[in-house]
Amino acid sequence: MVKHNNVIPNIHCHKKYLESSRGPLKVRLNLNQASKKKTRRLARAAKAAKVAPRPLQKLRPAVRCQTQRYSAKLRLGRGFTIAEIKAAGMTPKYAATVGIVVDHRRANRSEESLAANVARLTEYKAKLVVFPRKRLNKPKAGDASIEDIKAATQLSGTVLPLAKPAAEIVMEEVTDEMKEFKAFTTMRVARQETRVDGYRKAVENRKKD
Repeated sequence: MVKHNNVIPNIHCHKKYLESSRGPLKVRLNLNQASKKKTRRLARAAKAAKVAPRPLQKLRPAVRCQTQRYSAKLRLGRGFTIAEIKAAGMTPKYAATVGIVVDHRRANRSEESLAANVARLTEYKAKLVVFPRKRLNKPKAGDASIEDIKAATQLSGTVLPLAKPAAEIVMEEVTDEMKEFKAFTTMRVARQETRVDGYRKAVENRKKD
């Protein structure tokens, strides 16, 4: 008999951890994590060797996260807009051949983001080493020199990673002007001036009339 005012026992023991006469094992196990990790590492190494000397990853733009809550965070986006590619002096077709991702659906909402990504593309172009398509001894316009080609190495990791903001605290000397400044009083006066601004303008207009 159940005593006191407790929760009525209604547990559901449907997970079968052992093979038995009740049926097959119904608990999903992930015992292949180590082997899958090794498989992914070998696949990355094989792909890097296949595309060498090109980098394994491609250049991506710096974008802001969605919504007002996360818009202060900067991250790597999907691809550059066509306006950013053209402002950097390239065509979308050419950009796709030199390791730059182009996203025709994305649009620029501000001049700041456009300028930041154009600067990112310009920096990438300055560091870019373009190999001739056919012969190394006959480079075309826009191709790198033979010395740069021989000195080129394959880049591993993210192409032009975003710089993390400094977490250190900047210490400043407290001046007498800072000590004399009354923050609350300044805010209170500004709020009061804003509240009576409309009334004062109405009084002035009434006097003029």
